[in-house]
Amino acid sequence: MDDAHPDAGAPSAARRSDRAHVLHSWSAHATFEPLVVTGAEGAYFVDESGRRWLDFSSQLVNANVGHQHPKLIAAIQAQAAKLCTIAPYHANEATSEAARLIAEVAPGDLNRVFFTNGGAEAIENAIRIARLHTGRHKVLTAYRSYHGATALAITATGDARRWASEPGAPGIARFWGPYLYRSPFHAGDEAEECRRALAHLADTLAAEGPHTIAAIVLESVVGSSGVLVPPDGYLRGVRELCDAHGILMIADEVMVGFGRCGAWFAIDRWQVVPDLIAFAKGVNSGYVPLGGVIMRDAVAATFATRPYPGGLTYSGHPLACAAAVACIGIYREENLIERARRLGETVVGPALRAMQARHPSVGDVRGLGMFWALELVRDRATREPLVPFDASGAAWAPMAAFADACKRRGLWPLAIGNRLHLAPPLTIDEDALREGLAIVDEALATADRHCRG
Repeated sequence: MDDAHPDAGAPSAARRSDRAHVLHSWSAHATFEPLVVTGAEGAYFVDESGRRWLDFSSQLVNANVGHQHPKLIAAIQAQAAKLCTIAPYHANEATSEAARLIAEVAPGDLNRVFFTNGGAEAIENAIRIARLHTGRHKVLTAYRSYHGATALAITATGDARRWASEPGAPGIARFWGPYLYRSPFHAGDEAEECRRALAHLADTLAAEGPHTIAAIVLESVVGSSGVLVPPDGYLRGVRELCDAHGILMIADEVMVGFGRCGAWFAIDRWQVVPDLIAFAKGVNSGYVPLGGVIMRDAVAATFATRPYPGGLTYSGHPLACAAAVACIGIYREENLIERARRLGETVVGPALRAMQARHPSVGDVRGLGMFWALELVRDRATREPLVPFDASGAAWAPMAAFADACKRRGLWPLAIGNRLHLAPPLTIDEDALREGLAIVDEALATADRHCRG
């Protein structure tokens, strides 16, 4: 039985149709063999062979309240019976209530919501709003970042996923953000990394012309480019630089918002209020596509008498917004925000640090709440990555073997670059969480074999 694709026997109708007609994202269809999933519940999903998988990725870090939550399903069913769809130029109860609740949990005076169909579209509109508000054209983003795969969002992305789409949209300049383990600033501790990263950003602003810059876009906690938690003081420093130059601060909270980092929004940890927040994923756990931009009152005022030139047919879709209303209710009723913070501090963090002490392949451990990364290396002294940057094929084989070791034990991992990202549903049972961590611990033996010294 293939570790990654355990379906036995002749291909099912679902697999045959998939292979004949579906082009999957980020995949070459002639070589890609997807798992056929037939069901899911809580922290688990099931493939067509009947095998049950512990989902340590929340799919794409979106199923925050787990799979098939009955209250969320009931809310979608009730909304479908009442009003399935309506054009975005109308108002409706579900969309209005979702906006109210989102504004209620957002920091500061971020009180108005522009709804989109996902995170990339949220970034597109946040940048457009910032340009229209400031009358400036340029936007700064970090090199270690991912903001989505639509035209402007992929240009704003800093990592290698943008290469195939270049040349991209104009007006994007980049800077290096803090990353102490592989510091671009040769810092010795977090405080020094913070100071030097902010000095570098200030120099970049000066070189690009601050009067030309509409916004700085950054992930409050960098997501798929590394689970990089900024040092204390960094986001505050970015806020101060923005204020000094009339630049808007856009927090990309698509992956880390709505409890993932143990707060409604990850930026809340540092008590910084951005001008705009891009959100998606956790707002309704991906049950129906939804994203959006939350903006401060002063930004929203730009469009009080001047129409905002954006929006799509499904913006603020009633089914998606009804799911958001229910999902926010679930976060509150089940105390999931505080639970994520507690489990991160008392279970996940200690377990991963213990793995680091046992396994020479674990170079760094970092994270918050229910969002963590193990960075795997060949040599702790030199910090040589287990696989090279942007590795694929044979070069990525050590990470592939590690991921397969997790899968053999029934855990679905999120392996990116030389890292394992851990992002289980916030609702995961504590015993299941410990079981998954034990599987990761066992699987690390495959990575240890590549270590020197």
